[in-house]
Amino acid sequence: MPFLGQDWRSPGQSWVKTADGWTRFLDEKSSSYVSDLSSYCKKEDRNKENLFTGMNYDVAAKKRKKDLLNNKTKIQYFHQEKWIYVHKGSTKERHGYCTLGEAFNRLDFSSAILDSRRFNYVVRLLELIAKSQLTSLSGIAQKNFMNILEKVVQKVLEDQQNIRLIKELLQTLYQSLCTLVQRVGKSVLVGNINMWVHRMEAILHWQQQLNNIQITRPAFKGTTFTDLPLCLQLNIMQRLTDGRDLVSLGQVAPELQVLSEDRLLWKKLCQYHFTDRQIRKRLILSDKGQLDWKKMYFKLIRCYPKKEQYGDTLQLCRHCHILSWKGTDHPCTANNPESCSISLSPQDFINLFRF
Repeated sequence: MPFLGQDWRSPGQSWVKTADGWTRFLDEKSSSYVSDLSSYCKKEDRNKENLFTGMNYDVAAKKRKKDLLNNKTKIQYFHQEKWIYVHKGSTKERHGYCTLGEAFNRLDFSSAILDSRRFNYVVRLLELIAKSQLTSLSGIAQKNFMNILEKVVQKVLEDQQNIRLIKELLQTLYQSLCTLVQRVGKSVLVGNINMWVHRMEAILHWQQQLNNIQITRPAFKGTTFTDLPLCLQLNIMQRLTDGRDLVSLGQVAPELQVLSEDRLLWKKLCQYHFTDRQIRKRLILSDKGQLDWKKMYFKLIRCYPKKEQYGDTLQLCRHCHILSWKGTDHPCTANNPESCSISLSPQDFINLFRF
């Protein structure tokens, strides 16, 4: 046994210093094994470090891709088919049911707003969804809704037409969101609260842009509306289906103000939108003892919905239950597919997905 301070390690043996002291190995082969083990452990540490770094990179890349998809992209989700099969229950051929959000994604509303015959139809549909059906849409459908709305606003800013119609749509949507955002904790909206606050700020920005529109009078020296005979002017005014348009037209010139107060004009407008029974319930007499059709009209529109008329609408095939725009080909097995199609108003479209 060695004395205190004496090096007691034998020269013919291999020793390795560890945290617990000196460890003896019996031969050179064991010493080589220790060296290989040490290098292997270092290599494993490097591999783990590279793997951890790679995992962090993949997670960061996926997060950036998701953020780009959720926040920066303005691309609508397009589908090859511009029609959708409306089914309300499971069958042997199909499982599940069709939702409002799915139909909103599949039907080509983004292109429909560029068609003057479909523009008012799409705007009315957006208004109905904004009033009561926004929470029925999926996250993708809500994103498409906002993208289409932005395209509508940009079109109005460029064309300077239908300004009042879009102002009313934005106001309706903003009021609905003010109510829904306060209930985010109850899962009434899909997405982050900050995302919806950002969308509300965008709506306010669009409203400001519409308010700042300055409509310039075209430099046209030909025949104007007031140059036409009175009978033609009245004939044109009778084709206006909104009483507010008549009021606005009467503010253009004094002579148009007289025409816009014509009793026969407002009578035909009331009879166009409302039934005789509805009119009889809202009779209003003027100071001269005559029916005041103008006051009756504005009283009636507060009590009953106006008649809606559109140049083009969505159609539902009663034979195959496929929903599409008019003129869109769909796989129908009927002998005469056109006879099986029925036109749907925007409200009919909403009612189609109420289960």
